[in-house]
Amino acid sequence: MAIGEDLMAQPPSTKLTDNPDAARRLTGGDDPAEVAASYPTYSAAWATLAERAIADGRVIEAYAYARTGYHRGLDALRRSGWKGFGAVPWNHEPNRGVLRCFFVLANAAQQIGETEEYDRLIQLLNDSDPEALAALQAK
Repeated sequence: MAIGEDLMAQPPSTKLTDNPDAARRLTGGDDPAEVAASYPTYSAAWATLAERAIADGRVIEAYAYARTGYHRGLDALRRSGWKGFGAVPWNHEPNRGVLRCFFVLANAAQQIGETEEYDRLIQLLNDSDPEALAALQAK
């Protein structure tokens, strides 16, 4: 241990790289299923599919879509240096897809009685960025 080393220091914030083609297609009104098929690592497409499914009461579909976006998002976060903890800021637009997946997955888990998973995901979201949790709960 070096003298003066901050043992409580948090890792730097993780900021995912943007995918402008996928974002343009998704925000331009393309079918999110087509965007997800063309860009399977783009969590925002999976989040959109999950949000639509949960809004329509298709909880199992929402769970599956959100779970896919969650795993693809964790892969992207790790490739960007995330070690399983630390800030994933909501204000960085490319991070929002995976954070939205965390939230929908938590809600779908809660609806099917997976309370431990719900608690774990809400904690992960809060640890990533409390602003994200507040913004998503306000929707």
